[in-house]
Amino acid sequence: MTIRLNHTIVAAHDRDGSATFLAEMLGLPTPSLLGPFAVVQVGDTTLDYMDVNEYRPAGGEIAPQHYAFLVSEIEFDEIFARIRERRLPYWADPSHEECDQINTWDDGRGVYFDDPNGHMLEIITRPYGSGGTAASRPHPLVMHPLKSAADGNRDSDQQRPDGGHR
Repeated sequence: MTIRLNHTIVAAHDRDGSATFLAEMLGLPTPSLLGPFAVVQVGDTTLDYMDVNEYRPAGGEIAPQHYAFLVSEIEFDEIFARIRERRLPYWADPSHEECDQINTWDDGRGVYFDDPNGHMLEIITRPYGSGGTAASRPHPLVMHPLKSAADGNRDSDQQRPDGGHR
């Protein structure tokens, strides 16, 4: 069986408004209601918006999350036009330091913007790391394989600068 992400719950102060915002920004069909959820279909996956007071009744606080969407060049242009039409702030980087810019990592384009709940949304035209080091603008965090414990690189086996072990 191929493993795929089926859905995730997105906490929102305004379930319907937040789901509609995402659908409109990405040019997706109108959200559907399913029980307590406003469901946005994104490919094979759904983002299921739920009122934060139902999702986290102990205080209704939202922990901001990051959602990245791989889009075509044409879709990027359309979505970016909507960002600009709504005069939403946008950034080239996740730390929100490069305002009013897009990035060109991995010879693609990417931009970050926030939804009404403070979740960070991102659209990219190339998966990060896909250009490797051959890209004219490689992603600053070019991916390297994670060493497994079997490789003997466990944190507990690493020596500290003072000679002790971690």
